[in-house]
Amino acid sequence: MKVLMNTGGLAATNAFLIADEDARQAVICDAPNDTTGQLLDLAQRNGWDVIGLWLTHGHFDHIADHPVIAERFPAAKIAIHELEAPKLRDPEGENMNMPFPVPIIIPPREPDVLLKEGMTLRVGSLEFQVLHTPGHCAGHVCFHCPAQKLLVGGDLIIGGAVGRTDLYDSKTTQLIRSIRRVMSLPGDTRLLPGHGEPSTLDYERQNNPYVQEAVEERT
Repeated sequence: MKVLMNTGGLAATNAFLIADEDARQAVICDAPNDTTGQLLDLAQRNGWDVIGLWLTHGHFDHIADHPVIAERFPAAKIAIHELEAPKLRDPEGENMNMPFPVPIIIPPREPDVLLKEGMTLRVGSLEFQVLHTPGHCAGHVCFHCPAQKLLVGGDLIIGGAVGRTDLYDSKTTQLIRSIRRVMSLPGDTRLLPGHGEPSTLDYERQNNPYVQEAVEERT
């Protein structure tokens, strides 16, 4: 397995390319504006077929580059949780709900795959389980690959902090439960966050005060 990261866009958001080198297949996880092109270049240079865009949620800074991926790899399937699909279908309407103006236009798109809790996604021989982890938004998900001890975490735990809960479909109590759920995974699980540097769950437990508070919380 190969994991490559690029950070960019309006909110310094992370995009990840995860490849099974033997199968010559890859997926992109999240698509910040003006950010996925470099990852797609690497995929093409290595002869990897990008078969999907897996979205942790539908906020503008995670979906904006979806047309770039579709243009370069037209067969790539875009996957998002069913509760987040309206944000992909109507990004302009979603942006109206943001507490700040969003100065980019994101084309609407019908998702190819509606994600649900417990689904299995595959790239080559790699298997990822979909974990529904609401709180930052209603349909937020993480992608967990137990065999590789890897968690694509989106905006659940981010760069020494956690996802904001002041948005219209955010709920702090749900975020706490979701954090506690992922923190029950093996501590040496690598965390690929939506913002900030990758770490491990053990590192977040030891160094992230928001995670520590959430784990101690009883909800």
